[in-house]
Amino acid sequence: MSDQNAIRSVHAVHAEDKDGLPEPARGWARATQFAAKPGEVLLVPGADGGLAAAVLGLGARKDASASTSLLTGALATALPAGRWRLDCELDPDLAALGFRLGGYRFDRYRRNGQAAADGPQLDVVGSGGHEIRLYEGIALVRDLINTPANDMGPDAIERATRDLAAEFGAAVEVTTGDALLAANLPMIHAVGRASQRAPRLIDMRFGRHDAPRITLVGKGVAFDTGGLDIKPASGMLLMKKDMGGAANVLGLARMLMAGRADIALRVLIPAVENSISGDAFRPGDVLASRKGRTVEIGNTDAEGRLVLADALTLADEETPELLVDMATLTGAARVALGPDLPPFYTDDEELAAELARAAAVLADPMWRMPLWTPYAANLSSRVADINNVTSDGFAGSVTAALFLQGFVERARSWVHFDVFGWRPKAVAWGGVGGEAQCIRALSSIILDRYGQ
Repeated sequence: MSDQNAIRSVHAVHAEDKDGLPEPARGWARATQFAAKPGEVLLVPGADGGLAAAVLGLGARKDASASTSLLTGALATALPAGRWRLDCELDPDLAALGFRLGGYRFDRYRRNGQAAADGPQLDVVGSGGHEIRLYEGIALVRDLINTPANDMGPDAIERATRDLAAEFGAAVEVTTGDALLAANLPMIHAVGRASQRAPRLIDMRFGRHDAPRITLVGKGVAFDTGGLDIKPASGMLLMKKDMGGAANVLGLARMLMAGRADIALRVLIPAVENSISGDAFRPGDVLASRKGRTVEIGNTDAEGRLVLADALTLADEETPELLVDMATLTGAARVALGPDLPPFYTDDEELAAELARAAAVLADPMWRMPLWTPYAANLSSRVADINNVTSDGFAGSVTAALFLQGFVERARSWVHFDVFGWRPKAVAWGGVGGEAQCIRALSSIILDRYGQ
């Protein structure tokens, strides 16, 4: 077993099933009191002093879920270099993906960069190879969110979009600065005009123009000070992630383009920085919108819905089959559901059911929240058509979704995701940092509907 070219086995086992391990793994697990906790890895020595095998703990069988298959992420850092094979009851595609995700590192700003040494290779029996496409989309999301705002302004979001477009032969058009006013995108301009880095609307298209129209809109607030309603220092610490909606739609677009979806894909990203200067928009201002609806500014820290409203109006004008928007929009969503369970809102019952099924099967968590229309009255304004916030502070994520819904009329189906875009606690398949949310489920649904 000392041959470095030998393929060693990884046994995945629930805590109750350790006695079913083959020797010498069974004996070594007993000797070391291996508990098979979720993500716990045991390296098993051979008679020659080399490694004979490894064991991955899956926790108690009663606690198992689809995410159990992602525990293979722990192997990416626990196994030494070499070839390994996993043959077990885990979902093979999720297991293969979990291993890749566990090996992700963001080392751009470390002096030594990424380690040069080769890591382990894991063959998962039965996997279809789709994990590479999914991993590359997720890694793109993580890289974009993890990059600090000094290197990820509106201009850098544009560059990232152009790089992705060049890879797949997509087309990109960008409307920047005062040209936004001429293009009738006034709220994107108003939110971003205070920054030295000009606001812009990024528009990427891919696929046959006569194919089903799928449009993705992502909030691209590169950094959010809160504007004149300035956030406290603690509230700004993670605001580099306020472009997490843009990052997620770019990751989803990558998955769809790599998966050869037969769609007319459009990606719209209002990319801005919500800064403070003499030109910043103010509380009490009344802004015009692309839709013609006037918006009173009750709080400049509710800027994401403003830029999304103009982009959604533009997207809606083409009557897409499916209109998806993703945004790190409200703290209220985190209070309600925490960082790992993003709420989504839609009045399309079939789509909601598909999303719930895909979320469960693919371990891509999300939870449907209601578009409770009586709360829309709480967005009323005495001087304009609508206010961008409510005055009572209740149901913040719901009222934000209702605000956005008012700018969508023609799309055959619309869904809004209020994502966090950040993992505050490490798991086997991802460390603390930027995170993709909901896009694996969305990719699966779109590819199932429109072919691969």
